[in-house]
Amino acid sequence: MTNLTLKPTFQLPAGRSSSLVTLPRPSILRVVRCAAASLEAKPTILVAEKLGEAGLALLKSYANVDCAYNLSPEELNTKISLCDALIVRSGTKVTRDVFESSAGRLRVVGRAGVGIDNVDLGAATEHGCLVVNAPTANTVAAAEHGIALLAAMARNVAQADASVKAGLWQRNKYVGVSLVGKTLAVMGFGKVGSEVARRAKGLGLHVIAHDPYAPADRARAIGVELVGFEEALATADFISLHMPLTPATAKVLNDDTFAKMKKGVRIVNVARGGVIDEDALVRALDAGIVAQAALDVFIEEPPAKDSKLIAHERVTVTPHLGASTMEAQEGVAIEIAEAVIGALKGELAATAVNAPMVPAEVLSELKPFVVLADKLGRLAVQLVAGGSGVKTVRVSYASARAPDDLDTRLLRAMITKGLIEPISSVFVNLVNADFTAKQRGLRITEERVILDGSPESPLEYIQVQIANVESRFASAISDSGEITVEGRVKDGIPHLTRVGGFEVDVSLEGSIILCRQVDQPGMIGKVGSILGEENVNVSFMSVGRIAPRKQAVMAIGVDDQPSRETLKKIGDIPAVEEFVFLKL
Repeated sequence: MTNLTLKPTFQLPAGRSSSLVTLPRPSILRVVRCAAASLEAKPTILVAEKLGEAGLALLKSYANVDCAYNLSPEELNTKISLCDALIVRSGTKVTRDVFESSAGRLRVVGRAGVGIDNVDLGAATEHGCLVVNAPTANTVAAAEHGIALLAAMARNVAQADASVKAGLWQRNKYVGVSLVGKTLAVMGFGKVGSEVARRAKGLGLHVIAHDPYAPADRARAIGVELVGFEEALATADFISLHMPLTPATAKVLNDDTFAKMKKGVRIVNVARGGVIDEDALVRALDAGIVAQAALDVFIEEPPAKDSKLIAHERVTVTPHLGASTMEAQEGVAIEIAEAVIGALKGELAATAVNAPMVPAEVLSELKPFVVLADKLGRLAVQLVAGGSGVKTVRVSYASARAPDDLDTRLLRAMITKGLIEPISSVFVNLVNADFTAKQRGLRITEERVILDGSPESPLEYIQVQIANVESRFASAISDSGEITVEGRVKDGIPHLTRVGGFEVDVSLEGSIILCRQVDQPGMIGKVGSILGEENVNVSFMSVGRIAPRKQAVMAIGVDDQPSRETLKKIGDIPAVEEFVFLKL
C-alpha cells in the first residue's frame, strides 16, 4: 500500500468508448420511430392531466403539446407511441405497458408534484426513459396548510363551525388551547418542515426538530433546536410530521411511540399518511394520550367511509389539500415544464428520480461494487445517533488500478443513495447524487488508496467514514473518531469486513445484528439459540476481536427482522455490552 491521493474529478478510463448504453439492441420499429422523431421540427409532449397555464405556455414554446385528459389505459397506450414526453399528476398510472407501447420513443416522463408512486421507475429505466418530478414548488403551500391545521385544531375551528351550522351554540364545549409558549416538534426538517418552523416561531411557539440530516447551522439560524427522536416525542405539546414515507418511517407513530409522548399531545400530518399507524392513533385518542389530531393525508385515499379515525370527534381532516393553492399549482406547472424541456434537450436533470445511463462496460465491471457501495451507505447512516446530523463523509477506494482507469462516479452516487434514501423521499442516482448531497449540506470527499499488485479486479475494498457524529453503536467509532464501515466483494457478493476497529466478515444480505461483547466461550451459541427459538434464520455469523478474552464484535446476518422481545433477550445477555439492529 502506498500513499493516499484525493481524486476530486472523474473521467472515463482511457481508451474506453463514451457511448452510453443501458438497453438491449433496439428493434427496427424503435429505430424507425426514433429516426422519424428526429426529423420533426418539434418534439411532442402529451399532457395527461390538468396543468397550470404558465407551464403549458412554456411547453408550447418548445414542443407540440397534446392535452388529453381522463385517458383510459388503452387510450394512453395508443397515444404514447407518438410522444417524446409525458406529463402526469397523481391520477395517471404510468405502467410497464405504457413504456412498452411507446416502442422506445418516449424519452421523458414528468410528474407534476413530488410523489412518483404512480410511475413504474424500473420499467422507465429499462426502456431508457428519464423520469423527473417537481419537488420544490409545493413547499410554501404545504407549510401554510400545516400551520392552518395546527391553529384550527388548537381552537376547534372545524368542530365549532359544524356545530353552529347545525343550529347549536356550544361555547363551553369548544374551549381551545393557546399556542404561545408551547413546544412544537417538527419531525423532518427539510424544505416544508423548516418553513413550518419559521411560521411557528412567529406564533410564539418554542420549536424543536428531529432530522438526522438537518444542518445545525440552518436550524440555529431559524432558532430551532435539533434533538433526538425520543426527546422530541417526550417533550412536545404539538407534533408536526414532515418526513417522507420510507421503510424506516412507515408507521413510525405507533402504539410504542404514542406511549412515549406527553399526555395531551396534539398531532398534525401534512406529509404522508403511512407514517402514522391509524388504528394506533385511534387508540391513543381514546386513551387520552393524544388530545387531538389534524390530518391532511391518509394510508388509503380517499379513506373508507366507515373509518373510525375520520369520524372521531377530536380529529380534523382535509382531503390532501397541502399543495392546493393557485400559486402552488402554477409553480408546479412551471417547474415540471422546465424539467421536461431540459431533459428533452439532453441536459442533466437535477430532479431526475430514476437511474441514469452508464457505459455498459463500466456498469458490468462495477455491478457488484455498486451494490456494496449502496449497502455500506445504508449501514453507515443507520449507525448515526438521532439528532447528530450527517455533514461530512469520506469514501476511500483501495485499488491497484491506475488513477485514470477507475470511474467512481457511479460508486459515489450509490453511497450517496445509501446515505440519503433511508430517511428521505428523494431517489438518488448518478444524475442527481451530487446535487442532492449539496442540497442537504452533505459533503462527500473521495480518496484513493493505491495498492501494489494485479489490477484485474477494479477494487479491493471500499471504506465509508462519517465524521463529527455520535453513534448508536459505540464500537463503530474508529481510532480516528469517525463511524467507519468497510466492505469487499467476495465471489460476486458484497461483504461487510470492518466495523470501527473490528474486523468481521458477514454477507450484506437481509439484515445485520452487531453485538459488542466480552469475548468468552458460548457467546455464539447463546445468541444463535435466542434467534433460533424465535424462528429467525441466521445466514452468516462472524466475530472480530481485539485479543482473546477481551472485547469482541459479533456480526450476525439474519433473513428476518427479529421482534423487540428477541432483541431485548440478546441485549440482556450479561456479556453483551451493546448491540444494534441494522436493516438493509
